[in-house]
Amino acid sequence: MSKKHQKVLSSIFSDHLSSNIHWKEIESLLIHLGAEFREGSGASLAVTLNGIEFTLHRGHHNSTMPKKSLHELRKFLKSAKVNN
Repeated sequence: MSKKHQKVLSSIFSDHLSSNIHWKEIESLLIHLGAEFREGSGASLAVTLNGIEFTLHRGHHNSTMPKKSLHELRKFLKSAKVNN
């Protein structure tokens, strides 16, 4: 795993979530982890990783991921057996 991907993963699992994690960084990390993507309606993106499916809701006008979405992403990664 590259240092950049490790940094993003560490930020997601941090006790103090960053509000400065960009969507492109999240997508790049998920691709590296082997996730598959399927476009949903509107700004939704279905992500499948290790047999677990999750729907990401990308903001229309924001390039960073909201903290609430990061909490949901953390739960998804844990359920997909991804650890920091």
